[in-house]
Amino acid sequence: MAKRIVNLTVNGRAREDAVSDHTLLLDYLREQLGLTGTKRGCDGGECGACTVLIDGQPQLSCITLASRCEGRSISTIESLAEDGRLSALQSAFHEKLGTQCGFCTPGMIMAAQALLLREPSPSEDQIREALSGNICRCTGYVKIIESVQTAAAALAGATGEAA
Repeated sequence: MAKRIVNLTVNGRAREDAVSDHTLLLDYLREQLGLTGTKRGCDGGECGACTVLIDGQPQLSCITLASRCEGRSISTIESLAEDGRLSALQSAFHEKLGTQCGFCTPGMIMAAQALLLREPSPSEDQIREALSGNICRCTGYVKIIESVQTAAAALAGATGEAA
């Protein structure tokens, strides 16, 4: 089994780790780094539970090789909280009951984070499109969409922008 040294940034920290050529990013994050917030769902790129941001773009870590992330920046759900405080997006999911059972939540939040980074005041249609690759088996998505809208409004209020 061939291994290689991979240099990348995970949650703001530079890393240099040996990974086998066939190690999935999901396994690298969970098993080598202990970042278990990223969930293993379908293992086939269909459910979105494993969504992380790679250079700010949502990607499915269950179908991404860790070795392909050389020189890239990876953000997981663990990167959002600061000093033990939930981010506005995480808080909104909690307050608006967007979490339901919680299994899909990390992937949903990371997909929503990518949306809010590129579009701070998204429409409902933009939210639905951004989350279209993420499946929730517990809800009709209403609370999830409300959660993203609440976070967008809170972030707009914090920066003084109109929501």
